[in-house]
Amino acid sequence: MESEDNVFPEKLVENLKLSEQQNTSQINCHNAHVPKLDEEGVSPDTAAREDEDLFHDCSDSFASEAVEVNHSGEADTSENQTEPDEKYLLELEKDMSEEEKQKRRNESIKLKEEGNELFKKGDYKEAEDAYAKALQICPACYKMDRSILYSNRAAARMKQDEKETAISDCSKALELNPDYIKALLRRAELYEKTEKLDEALEDYKNVLEKDPSIRQAREACMRLPREIEERNEKLKAEMLGKLKDLGNLVLRPFGLSTENFQVKQDSSTGSYSINFVQNPNNNR
Repeated sequence: MESEDNVFPEKLVENLKLSEQQNTSQINCHNAHVPKLDEEGVSPDTAAREDEDLFHDCSDSFASEAVEVNHSGEADTSENQTEPDEKYLLELEKDMSEEEKQKRRNESIKLKEEGNELFKKGDYKEAEDAYAKALQICPACYKMDRSILYSNRAAARMKQDEKETAISDCSKALELNPDYIKALLRRAELYEKTEKLDEALEDYKNVLEKDPSIRQAREACMRLPREIEERNEKLKAEMLGKLKDLGNLVLRPFGLSTENFQVKQDSSTGSYSINFVQNPNNNR
């Protein structure tokens, strides 16, 4: 085996060249990642406001048939996993000039408007991608702009029946703007569609606190408590049925069943007592 002292000079030079190439590629990869986190943006005079949110009532969000989309061959621009945290973005932008931030904001507003037009045409996947690109570009310091972009992307995802990712977008919109009623209503409807009734009721109550005139929220606050109670009763009955089956399985080898144990509730205290009955059939 050759020692390092016996290596020919030509081989040492070759190794040095390889080492330099590897270092260069590592540096390039590192640098290539940064622009993806905070690309270009949009101008102050065209500032996004809540009334620029394209979408009307939340009640029609699921009205049209969900669009079937195959994501396998497409870029991940619209996936939440690829998006950095808002605080991290703010940290990255600390040294960015105001001029650069404004430029990026202007670009993101153009992309948002493109997304709005695509949404109106029914091109929901393309609209989602446009909002995702706008979010990559829009500086994190423009919280209202980003809140609207998240809410609009949630609407595009709702149309594609992507309920869980739409809920995530609504939550991000509300983190940036807790008083954003459209995002709150949208998330409440999504919670209801995914049978998360307690969370839906909580959101509807928050909507009414902010604006008591919204009929959709008032009706939901009257309807959901009853639905939650019915669901809980059904779950309780299912759980007791499973416990009974388990008890019968354990007691069967002893010639017993859960019928040998009667549970009685004391009406005055609300407590329960269990009595053993030798021949339960005789007591019927």
